[in-house]
Amino acid sequence: MIVLASGSASRRAMLESAGVAFQVQPPLVDERAIEAGLEGARPDQVALALAKAKALAIEDARPVLGSDSLVVVAERRFDKPASREEAAEHLRAFSGHVMQLHSAAAIARNGEIAWHHAEVATLQVRRLSEEFIAAYLDAEWPAVSQCVGVFRLEGRGVQLFERIDGDHFSILGMPLIPVLNALRDIGELPA
Repeated sequence: MIVLASGSASRRAMLESAGVAFQVQPPLVDERAIEAGLEGARPDQVALALAKAKALAIEDARPVLGSDSLVVVAERRFDKPASREEAAEHLRAFSGHVMQLHSAAAIARNGEIAWHHAEVATLQVRRLSEEFIAAYLDAEWPAVSQCVGVFRLEGRGVQLFERIDGDHFSILGMPLIPVLNALRDIGELPA
């Protein structure tokens, strides 16, 4: 059994569907403080640093899986929206642009990083009308308040995009295939 250092419903669902036994223990990590110390770092480096920090925040002999995702549009990084109004602002900023979604995962054991991985997916956001944004948030808020990028690809969020290039699981919030390979490599899953 592993420890999932995340409160994300999407990450829990992925591990459950894949048949991985896990216990959820959300970490106490000051993400903004970590990000402040990484000023000038590339988005993939930030996502990986946050995933590692989450994995290291839980001291356990079992493997601890930390993961993080972040979104960049037009060289601006976006966090989860703090309000419905901010979510609408994010969607307006995304409209007609390419979104880069950086997804990272790390596994720690006994306070040391044993494995880490980062990926990027590219999502072309279609032009979004004010009418669409309002109807979308009527249907998806507050669920998307916990989603960087203000979307759940497994829900109505798929309507935001014209094209998607990248790993499906990474877009959902965690590079699952590399995680499963790593869990097999360390003996947590049968080969």
